Amino acid sequence: MRRRLARGLALAFLAASLGAAQGPNNSEASPTSSAKMRPEAGKQAGKNQPYQIGTASWYGEDFDGKPTASGEDYDMYDMTAAHPTLPLGSYVRVTNLRNRRAVVVRVNDRGPIVPGRIIDLSYGAAHVLQFDQRGLQRVRLDLVRPKTQGRAGFQTVAYNEPVAQLK
Repeated sequence: MRRRLARGLALAFLAASLGAAQGPNNSEASPTSSAKMRPEAGKQAGKNQPYQIGTASWYGEDFDGKPTASGEDYDMYDMTAAHPTLPLGSYVRVTNLRNRRAVVVRVNDRGPIVPGRIIDLSYGAAHVLQFDQRGLQRVRLDLVRPKTQGRAGFQTVAYNEPVAQLK
C-alpha cells in the first residue's frame, strides 16, 4: 500500500513538473547503421564524449511485475533500463537528442531484443524524456559512476530542464 502511494505521489510530482506532454509525431530514430558504440565499451568516455548514441525504445505494461535479468520485478514506473552489455546495477544518463531532456537510469535488465536499438527504457523513463507517445527516439548514453564505494551515492533522477552542456 505504501509503495503504491509513493508511486502515485512520484507520478503526480513528475507530471506537474513536466507540464504538458508533447503529442506524437514521426520518430527521429535513425536506422540500425547509425548506432555508434565506442570501441572500449567497458570504459568511461572522455569528457563530452558519449558512451553510445543510437535508438532507444521503451517497454511497459506487458512486462510490469515480471522478473528482470537482475532478479527484481520490473516496475514500469521506476527509472530503469535494459542494456545488452553494461553490468547490471550500473547507472546511465540517457539524453533525448530531440529535446535535450535527460534522466539517470539503473540497468537492471538485458535487452533490447530488436536489432538496431541500443537501450530499452522503462515507461517512466521514456515519459520523463517525452517520447512515451513516440515509441522510439535517438538518444545519447553517458556512464554515471557513483562517488561512493560499495553502493550508489545518488538516486535516479530526471532533469526538469533540457541539459545545456551537451552539444
